Amino acid sequence: MGAAAAIGTVGDALAAAVACLAAAGVPEPRADAEVLLARALDTTRVGLVVAARRPLPETAARDFAALVARRAAREPLPYIVGEREFWSLPLTVDRRVLVPRPETELVVETALRLAPAARRILDVGTGSGALAAALARELPAARVWASDIDADALAVARANLARHAPGVALVCGDLLAPFRAAAFDLVAANPPYVTDGELGGLAPEVRDHEPRVALAAGPDGLAALGRLVAEAPRVLAPGGWLVVEVGAGQAPAVRRLAEEAGAERRQAARGGSRADVNLGASEQRSARSARAPDGPPAELDTGRYVRVEVVGDHAGIERVLALKLGGGGWTRS
Repeated sequence: MGAAAAIGTVGDALAAAVACLAAAGVPEPRADAEVLLARALDTTRVGLVVAARRPLPETAARDFAALVARRAAREPLPYIVGEREFWSLPLTVDRRVLVPRPETELVVETALRLAPAARRILDVGTGSGALAAALARELPAARVWASDIDADALAVARANLARHAPGVALVCGDLLAPFRAAAFDLVAANPPYVTDGELGGLAPEVRDHEPRVALAAGPDGLAALGRLVAEAPRVLAPGGWLVVEVGAGQAPAVRRLAEEAGAERRQAARGGSRADVNLGASEQRSARSARAPDGPPAELDTGRYVRVEVVGDHAGIERVLALKLGGGGWTRS
């Protein structure tokens, strides 16, 4: 695309850009070239069709060449244009935050289905603020917090939330550490879950441009997920939900972490054996009526998870895990 200024028409420039991006291995070269050319011309993709036979202005040609060069270097398209849509909300994004993915909308869908009456909500590890903005939009009666350990990410979230959900409170801190006990009815998160071994095989857009701190999660990919599952019972109100995105194939491991967290809390509370608590198939079949050993009905058993839901995406891949804390009831203020 270095000779973009010498290309005569809008259609010629587009064709050259598509060829350039295809040669660079960009997955959707035509769509991306159209977005970039529309931006350089301050028009729409439909407008490109109308203008196809018109001469490409020299200034637009230079701008377009620079944009195409960035995409050919596999910089994510949302970073180049500065925006990504999530839950029908346009969000500002740059290299300080992950690009919101369509699969993360499944976290929102699951949270709304399981906890529609939630009144205190936390989006932990908010990044761009995507989950907080969507949940605040859909549950306007709720009070919503968004947290992140990275101050730069919070700056991006602050701008997006000021635009879409100005009532959301922002907190800088490490996962759930800043929050008091029983503070939330719902904790939602898209935490890091990429294993160390997988990092090198990610697409260049992700591996070379997106923030590593928001991706990498140790040898097994469970560093952040394990902490969330273990710590959430402290900050959840009785009956509250933890809804998290997980990597493909990680749901069974995260479920085991939930079993271990419940066993440890029960053991600490009663001095009993870890063997008496699990989230096995028999408990799931009758969660509302089954009794935990020497305890109340499972749904009323506070301090541990009493219900698990695993949600698949449109391809059937398990991508969201929802864990309900025992005890019933909700916060109301």
